[in-house]
Amino acid sequence: MKSLQVIIVEDEFHSRETLKTFIKEYCPEVELLDTAANVEEAIEKINDKKPNLVFMDIELQTGTGFDVIQKVRHKDFHLIFTTAFEHYAIKAIKFSSIDYLLKPIDLEELLEAVQKAKDLIQSESRQNLLENLLSNFQAPQPENRKICLSTSEGIEFIPTNHICYCEANGSYTDFHLKDNRKLVVSKNLKEYENLLSEMDFMRVHNSFLINLSEVKKFIKSEGGYIVMNNDKQVSISNSKREEFMKRMGI
Repeated sequence: MKSLQVIIVEDEFHSRETLKTFIKEYCPEVELLDTAANVEEAIEKINDKKPNLVFMDIELQTGTGFDVIQKVRHKDFHLIFTTAFEHYAIKAIKFSSIDYLLKPIDLEELLEAVQKAKDLIQSESRQNLLENLLSNFQAPQPENRKICLSTSEGIEFIPTNHICYCEANGSYTDFHLKDNRKLVVSKNLKEYENLLSEMDFMRVHNSFLINLSEVKKFIKSEGGYIVMNNDKQVSISNSKREEFMKRMGI
């Protein structure tokens, strides 16, 4: 049996046929179980055929891909969203470590997403990923979101207000949490700066992205540095000093 059993949920005929063709020609490890064009059809086919991978268009006839995820009984699948534009939900999707592909779908990006799905398909956290996605999408305030962090030990869902600061570590990022734990994640700091920018976080230095609500004090001498609530001293760039003081009301 092939390792990936797939259902495509896509209401645009051309996009659906293109994805089917790519999968059949370039993804020999994928078994295409079925396709669906609207919310009701998608729910029925996912519940019936129990795929372990679903390609899901965000905007569908009669609703959205989020409606499908909320209503299906079978939630034990890896999800790859597809969308024709930078949808408002993309940030919630990224927070939850769910893959997405922009249409028209690029073959190389598709193959990369399928490989990632293969690597994660044995994970017991797939249902948690979907639940966290729905929670983030429905959260009325961004600060109520949980960010999905994949470490060498597994996947953790961390409320953003539990983060004290993030520190660059080469191509990795160290998350320093309020409970004094440190999580090492294999993505660079810039990616998390983009994700956390609408919240109370600020990139104060090439090496530091801080939670402004976790600042204990600002020391102006010796060029200036920040002391966090965990007593860690954080450097601040000269170019960021004015913005920091303004955001802190200093």
